Amino acid sequence: MSERSVSKSREQKRWYSVLAPEQFDRQELGETLAEEPDQVVGRTITTTLGELTGDSGANNTKLTFKITDVGSDTAYTEFIKYELTRDYLRSLVRRGASKVEASITVLTTDDYRIRVQPVALTTKKADRSQEKAIRRVMIDKVHAAAEDRTFESFVDAIVDGNLSSAIYGEAKLIYPLRRVEVQKLTLEARPSEVAAEEETAVDVDAEEVAVDADE
Repeated sequence: MSERSVSKSREQKRWYSVLAPEQFDRQELGETLAEEPDQVVGRTITTTLGELTGDSGANNTKLTFKITDVGSDTAYTEFIKYELTRDYLRSLVRRGASKVEASITVLTTDDYRIRVQPVALTTKKADRSQEKAIRRVMIDKVHAAAEDRTFESFVDAIVDGNLSSAIYGEAKLIYPLRRVEVQKLTLEARPSEVAAEEETAVDVDAEEVAVDADE
């Protein structure tokens, strides 16, 4: 493609300002280039919590947003992932101590399915039963948080550190802890997708019941 063709193609495209959801005060996340608005929908953009809040101490947290709607020159997003950076996670690990992890899938009160991955770092090496007990606390606390919160408020509880604090407060009674973090949260399914899956599951069950009755 000639330089003139490339230049002409770029001129036909336009920039769209990408905004965070209202939960994050509609802050501008950046810009994206496209010829048509529908080409923008589905794109993702990742930033740090520090860039959104102006707190450089929060640059170890990455937030990913997905574009779901486009206006005249503005793209609107939904939050889909919270994740700690690998460098930060590596800095938490100490030789001779335990790293206890869990991966928990829950449904919020407004029917968002999310996967939550907390991690607890002990001061010294815990035994297997203690690690198991700490993991149980993680699972119970994440389930309890989901039962009481919408998707948005659940995300807030992680971003604000409230869920980590709740896990720490109980798990430290099992074995001394140095730190508890939620290393990752991922949006797995929206309410409409969850409803569609449940409807499909019901249809399958009904077919199985019908087959059993015929037999």
